[in-house]
Amino acid sequence: MQLPIRLGLRYTRAKRKNHFISFISLVSTIGIALGVAVLITVLSVMNGFDEQIKTRILSMVPHVTVSSYGEGISDWLLWRQRLIKLKHVKGVAPVVNGQGMLSANGSNGFAIIQGIDPELEKTVLPLASKMVAGRLSGLKAGHYGIVLGQNMAANLGVDLGSKLLVVVPSASLSPVGFLPRLKQVTVVGIFHVGYQFDSSYALMNINDAARVFNMPGKVSGLQLRLDNLYLAPQVVSALTKSLPLSMTAMDWTAQNPNLFQALKMEKTMMFFILLLIIAVAVFNMLSTLVMLVTDKQGDIAILRTMGMSSAGIINTFIVQGMITGGMGIILGVIGGVALAFNVTEIVNFIQNLFHVQFLSSSVYYIDFVPSKVEWTDVVHITLAALLMSFIATLYPAWRASRIQPAEVLRYE
Repeated sequence: MQLPIRLGLRYTRAKRKNHFISFISLVSTIGIALGVAVLITVLSVMNGFDEQIKTRILSMVPHVTVSSYGEGISDWLLWRQRLIKLKHVKGVAPVVNGQGMLSANGSNGFAIIQGIDPELEKTVLPLASKMVAGRLSGLKAGHYGIVLGQNMAANLGVDLGSKLLVVVPSASLSPVGFLPRLKQVTVVGIFHVGYQFDSSYALMNINDAARVFNMPGKVSGLQLRLDNLYLAPQVVSALTKSLPLSMTAMDWTAQNPNLFQALKMEKTMMFFILLLIIAVAVFNMLSTLVMLVTDKQGDIAILRTMGMSSAGIINTFIVQGMITGGMGIILGVIGGVALAFNVTEIVNFIQNLFHVQFLSSSVYYIDFVPSKVEWTDVVHITLAALLMSFIATLYPAWRASRIQPAEVLRYE
């Protein structure tokens, strides 16, 4: 086996009479390197998007939500005591959910309004860390304060201390008939999570929200935080068996199934589409090896007459092909990992240089290009490229082993 390896290395390093073969070989190596680098970078960006979106969604969406089919949960304190004792549950907080219209400065905006207990909410969601103005603790019972998303505040033209009107569809009886409920509130905070939440979510104290939505002493549901968010489906499955028929449990993945499924599918499709870049480069390598076999027919014939077996000839050209492919893969991995770790800074530099914005927070959850290198992806890409390189060497190597020495040497 040592002789095929030595010959393969020698053929790789040797200067060729046909410079076109050398050029195609170089193009193949560069093509494989480029394909591997692009694939690593793109998948790292996809991983970054996935992580950022999950992080931002889980800033507003609990791991598990227990809610009622009816008019709310009246004995929520008792249920909270039960739920906090469950395995993997680290925090439980009540919530009052409702919808309404916010009005200020002649502008209106639809909002999903959540009533929360600021202290208990800290044990479930990291909302306090998402505040860009004011504090979550400013939501005090009876003060009718409100915390808005950054985009919602901008659309309404309000800031800290501004007054706005909350209009909810729950009708109240007045001397002139049924009218929607109206309540003036004061902006005590502004948060920034992502466009969807910043544009449509508003927070109030749970007691104030219960009065506004006519749910005295009740809550819409209980929010749970787990020690491992990926255990949420298991916890929900266990909870469902113990909850009464009037209550239900839902995990965070069930609240955004299409989004996370789409992200996973996009990453898979990107992998196979960009793998075609490597496939094209590997095809060039196959062509190079076929031309090399033709160029080295005399050497192959002499080796065969000296006793080298067909397997030895096959191994020689497999070694050479794998060296060419391996060099491209190594360069691609080094370049791809380096690019993936620095792609955020590179994109920011390009944006600042040309005064462009590739991602807008008004369309996407984020306004920058994130990146997260998953070493399992790097390994999978490397193995896929190695396998494709190996397959590409088989036909030229087999063709070399079929060369008949007598036919070649007759014309030498």
